[in-house]
Amino acid sequence: MSSGYDRVVQPAAGDEALENHLGGDEAKNYRQYELDMVAPHVGRSMLEIGSGLGHFAEQFLPRLDRLVVSDFDPYCVEQLRKRFAGRDDIDVLQFGLPTEIPLEDKVDTVVMMNVLEHIEDDAGALRSLAKVTLPGGRIIIWVPGYMQLYGDFDRKVGHVQRYTPKTLRSTVAKAGLDIDVLKPINFLGGIAWWAAVRRGGVGYPDPRLVKIYDRTVVPATRLIERFVTPPFGQTVFCVARVPG
Repeated sequence: MSSGYDRVVQPAAGDEALENHLGGDEAKNYRQYELDMVAPHVGRSMLEIGSGLGHFAEQFLPRLDRLVVSDFDPYCVEQLRKRFAGRDDIDVLQFGLPTEIPLEDKVDTVVMMNVLEHIEDDAGALRSLAKVTLPGGRIIIWVPGYMQLYGDFDRKVGHVQRYTPKTLRSTVAKAGLDIDVLKPINFLGGIAWWAAVRRGGVGYPDPRLVKIYDRTVVPATRLIERFVTPPFGQTVFCVARVPG
């Protein structure tokens, strides 16, 4: 099985992972931003790729009939099994992409938050996911944006690349998927990231700066993006659809 995470220096998931630093208590606004962007596109059955410790997927349980969480990291899989023990409506899987996913019944939604950028064969990974998604179902992709922002942090967490809408569109098309939504988001966050991490030569975000960022930049960028589609962003967001 190909893991798709060969370049990872520190796993992207886990209690103290660098990449998920913005998922901690110091970044509640950012976590809400993620949820609000993704939730409108989620159906009744969901497979999450790279679930980590399960915090993000758990938020969808009230609206789901069925949840499948997954990760490649053995520690995370163990924690997921403990977290969701005794839940007949939740399955826990361990696999890396691309692969034949061991899922008997297809889902209508796949969610992958900060996962695709770790995978060399990104189109192959999406093809694997399409095989376990119902026709007309959605694959929701959240990836870091723009190679101008690529720095030490990206290398440490094993990012193969950062995407633009153009490069992500190409990958999605190679996988044979259609596109419902494709846009850069978090415009101010991109500028802040460039200043703090790229330009400043910081290996990973300072937790104190994360708190300031969460209180100021995230609300401001959300307000701006209600009215304007930015030309650039820290993140590229895509909702791909399986033909059928």
